Amino acid sequence: MGSRAVFNEFFFNDTDQDANSVLIELDKGLRSMKMGEQCEAVIRFPKLFEKYPFPVLINSSFLKLAEFFRIGSNLSRLWILRVCQQSEKHLEKILNVEEFVKRIFMVIHSNDPVARAITLRTLGSVACVIPEKQQVHHAIRNALDSHDTVEVEAAIYASVQFAAQSKSFAVGMCSKVASMIESLQTPVSMKILLIPVLRHMYHDANTAALVRTLCRNLLPKYPSEQFVIAILQSLSHLSYVTSVDIPDQVDLLLVYLNDPRRRVQFAVLNALNKLAEKGAYLWSNESINKLLKLALKCSFPNMTLDVIITLTGCPTTCSTMLNDEQDQIIQMCKRCLTLDHNIMGKALTILTSLITYCDSENISSPNCFQEYLTLNLEYLINSALHKEACLKDFRVYLKCGIHLAKLDDEFCLIFAETISELLLEDCGLSFPHLKLLCETLGAICSNFLTICEDRDQQSHRKLSRPFKTILYPILKKMEIYATLSYLDSNNTVIVELLASICLQAVLGSIMPKRMKLMFSNLLRISNCWTQYRIARSASRYGHHFLAATIYQALSKHVSLEKLQFYLTAMCQISKAECVLNYGFDVEYIESYCLGSLPNNIPELSLLDRIGKAINLYSMALSTLDATSSPQHAMNFQSEIINLRCHFLQVLHCIVVSRNVLCITPPSAISSTLAQNLRDPLQKYGHVTNQLRKDIKIVKSCEEAYNKLYKSSFDADPCSLEYLETMQYMCSSLQTSIEAISFLTPSDHNKHPPTCTYPETKYLLSICNRVTNELKILPNEPSSTKSISNKHMDILLKQIEIIVKAVVCIPRFFFQILQNTSVKLALTPQPRTAGEPIFVQPNSSFVIKVEGVIQHYGKIPSLFRAIDRVQLTLSTHLMASRLNEAKAILDNVVLTQTLKPHREFLSGNFLLSLQNSMIAPSGTTLNVGGQWQVTLETCIIDQHGVFWITGPKSTLQVRVPEDTKQGIAMQSSARRY
Repeated sequence: MGSRAVFNEFFFNDTDQDANSVLIELDKGLRSMKMGEQCEAVIRFPKLFEKYPFPVLINSSFLKLAEFFRIGSNLSRLWILRVCQQSEKHLEKILNVEEFVKRIFMVIHSNDPVARAITLRTLGSVACVIPEKQQVHHAIRNALDSHDTVEVEAAIYASVQFAAQSKSFAVGMCSKVASMIESLQTPVSMKILLIPVLRHMYHDANTAALVRTLCRNLLPKYPSEQFVIAILQSLSHLSYVTSVDIPDQVDLLLVYLNDPRRRVQFAVLNALNKLAEKGAYLWSNESINKLLKLALKCSFPNMTLDVIITLTGCPTTCSTMLNDEQDQIIQMCKRCLTLDHNIMGKALTILTSLITYCDSENISSPNCFQEYLTLNLEYLINSALHKEACLKDFRVYLKCGIHLAKLDDEFCLIFAETISELLLEDCGLSFPHLKLLCETLGAICSNFLTICEDRDQQSHRKLSRPFKTILYPILKKMEIYATLSYLDSNNTVIVELLASICLQAVLGSIMPKRMKLMFSNLLRISNCWTQYRIARSASRYGHHFLAATIYQALSKHVSLEKLQFYLTAMCQISKAECVLNYGFDVEYIESYCLGSLPNNIPELSLLDRIGKAINLYSMALSTLDATSSPQHAMNFQSEIINLRCHFLQVLHCIVVSRNVLCITPPSAISSTLAQNLRDPLQKYGHVTNQLRKDIKIVKSCEEAYNKLYKSSFDADPCSLEYLETMQYMCSSLQTSIEAISFLTPSDHNKHPPTCTYPETKYLLSICNRVTNELKILPNEPSSTKSISNKHMDILLKQIEIIVKAVVCIPRFFFQILQNTSVKLALTPQPRTAGEPIFVQPNSSFVIKVEGVIQHYGKIPSLFRAIDRVQLTLSTHLMASRLNEAKAILDNVVLTQTLKPHREFLSGNFLLSLQNSMIAPSGTTLNVGGQWQVTLETCIIDQHGVFWITGPKSTLQVRVPEDTKQGIAMQSSARRY
């Protein structure tokens, strides 16, 4: 019992363990005399493979399993079969494939048919690594002639697996399988199992045509339900893989769609949906027309509509439907009104897809489609509002409304008003319905953000008319929640969603007093987690006075020191932005949030505001460093704060330069210096050089934002847009300074980025206002160009716009929705950390790189996926021994691009480390030295974009001096 307890405790421990220790424990389990411990050890191997997916460990593990398969019982063999089936993506990492197969294949000669059957299934599960193993092919063919049903079924399973992997096996087995299917001696149940083997006979065109003819001939001979389904599925899979005969297969399936048997119709519709995904553009007009006519007549109209929805994903099919099938589609949708909500929701989805296609192609959508959607969408939403069974359909209706709202502003306003009215009524709405309404309102409210770019209004804007009609019902709803004594879990979720909508609605504007009071009352009855989520939304939408108050209060109610540091840092960031935006000191922020701001507050100057903000950001950066740990690194957060502080320092320098121009006149030698340097702007003294230094600082800040962008592979699109827009802001400011401080400024104007989110739209509007200020600058010829107070006032005005504009902290600062990492292992490794690896002189050094792509989070590759990984290996000579000789450095940079296969990649580098020196005699000698070998990793996503994400690994390599060359060099030195 003691060993069993240690065994279980080891495997359920979440801390990192050494891979060899894990394997030793598993090996102990395999050697145990108890069947239970043996089976438990076997089933732990898939977990081991996921945690340590490197070939050396996997090869060793599978060899142990193969040996245990050879000597074990049928029960243990069955569990090993399950391990092979669950670890398919790791099978290709087996290095000793021959030895692995040899140990398993020994059991095929057993007298036990069950053991032989398990062996055949195990061999079939590893077919991807032994596709052309003729010995196994022969064993499968022999097993098909066995008199034991279990063995024959196992052989059929293995045949399916090998036919999918091996062309020679598929071609060789085609006649064998065909003869067994046509033979009268083969039982009917066996024939049904043999038919799926035919679906993998696609490696050769002639074989595929032969199989298709065979299956078409079998259809009338075997009209039973199971045969028809198996044959149609095999034919459809054959067409799907080869993309050949898709039109003919679609016509065949549509014929069987009239079959009265429900299971046949179900199989036909599944096959049609797959063929629509693969080659919708190959469907003929007649096939589409026939499918529309049969849509509501078959036993599964909802599945038929799914096929049509899949077809609308293809532009060619959409064009066909809009040109030839308008009446047919609208008639089908009208008939759907008499059916259930599920069918009606899919009918609306079809119309929405077609209208979206029209918008993408810049063609007018049919009026009948628009009218039908406008008339029926609101009715269907109301009819499904109070029905729990229609929640899924209710979601579909709202999703259609969101898509249409993005295309039509007038419909967007009507739809938003409808949703806000339903939200305010709340007559017995269930929590799921209420949550969907709030999410829908949040999805469409961003369409109403109209940023005012009037210079007189600085960074604020007025609410647009649509927002006034939508925001007030939301405020009423929030005020109702604020009157409650406490918030339960459901109300908490609704409050958080509505708070986010309210804060988004007043992005860039002064929050109304009514909303401030509502938030103040709401925070009194909310728990700490809800308060933090509200503060997070406030930070994301630029309401830093509210965020600062909440962060400061929460920092006093946390038990962990790291959380206290994090909340303190967030409070300092919010206070810094409040000082910049509102012009008063931090001690008045809480009073401003409560609406009790005293009169005659001293307003800080621009220089003081920027200086205080820099101090607060510096404090926040050091505080946030105390929160970071190796397990939870705050790299992005720290870099964002550092860049903001760096950018404010640039603004501070520009304001100081303007004051210098006003206070300190140019020196007496400025005119002479300008004449000698042939630079007329030098006669204005220190301010010219200071502005040109500021250009370099702004340029470095822009490059830093670009570097952060390239390293943020897992960031959401909104955060990437933020980083891109900040680069554009730095570029705009750089252009303004160059236009003033240079006679002929460089032409490096960037195109403004495309912004689709409210936060980035607002930030882009600030950039546009900064750029527009430059238009006031008078056009002066180079001979009379000057730097006057008017020029510096333009820069000061631009800085004022930037400072008063609210900063929206990107979402990636708070939430990581996608987490992808590349884990690398380099071979060889030093015996102990820090020691160099010794390489013999005049020999090559091989570095093997193995990597695993790991995903964390609910949805892997949510925003972007890794397509290729670029490895760059560079060498650097650290030290040279001989000083009397002249060194010839021979640094090497090698690059290799690898495409991961099943989340695994492997590559090799061949290095020739030579430290060449020229002796006094003039001969070139290779002497030893110590080298630093650095491996850097870049990611290339599916769109070909490079991301500099790491990791970065280093090795110390030492090449000892060649004794013979050392003696020759010493004698040469004595001779000269």
